[in-house]
Amino acid sequence: MRVEFGRIALRFLGLASVAAVAGTAMAGSANAGEQIFDELRFGVSASVQSGRSGEDGVFPEITALFDPFGYEEAVGWQQQLLHPRVHLGTSIGTSGEATQFFTGFTWTIDLNEKLFAEAGFGGVIHTGDLEGNDDGPELGCRVLFHEYAGAGYRFTRNWNVMAQIAHSSHANLCDGPNDGMTRAGIQIGYKF
Repeated sequence: MRVEFGRIALRFLGLASVAAVAGTAMAGSANAGEQIFDELRFGVSASVQSGRSGEDGVFPEITALFDPFGYEEAVGWQQQLLHPRVHLGTSIGTSGEATQFFTGFTWTIDLNEKLFAEAGFGGVIHTGDLEGNDDGPELGCRVLFHEYAGAGYRFTRNWNVMAQIAHSSHANLCDGPNDGMTRAGIQIGYKF
């Protein structure tokens, strides 16, 4: 029963994430005068796990953020929490490790004019091993939950840098092992 519920929950999460991104893309293209992306980020991360579940190499990352809920007009942290952005990105596996394609919601809170904190939650599809891996995490199922937290600094209105830690796992909702993937890294962002 728990396994079946887990599969249904993970499928729903995946479909909801795809629907959110598709709706954002359609809304952006419907308004010809508006840009498609709110922000683009480029960076690199590395595994922070040790032992058998650690991952080798570095992971180049690209993330696009969209603003379908009016984050740009939000004033104060309370309004910013009520207006998340949608993210869509990839973390590219090197050294034979897992590549991730992730999407979900991002909450960004301005601490002051220069400093900000961020958290995100959604889903990920990956190319990693599900089980029977002697070197690297055993992930149990192809679709996982994906969450991250970060802190950043704005150099200008457009350019920023952010350090983040991200984790992906299935929260024991599907069959198989659940080593998960935890990666930390840095990203440079350009806000349009």
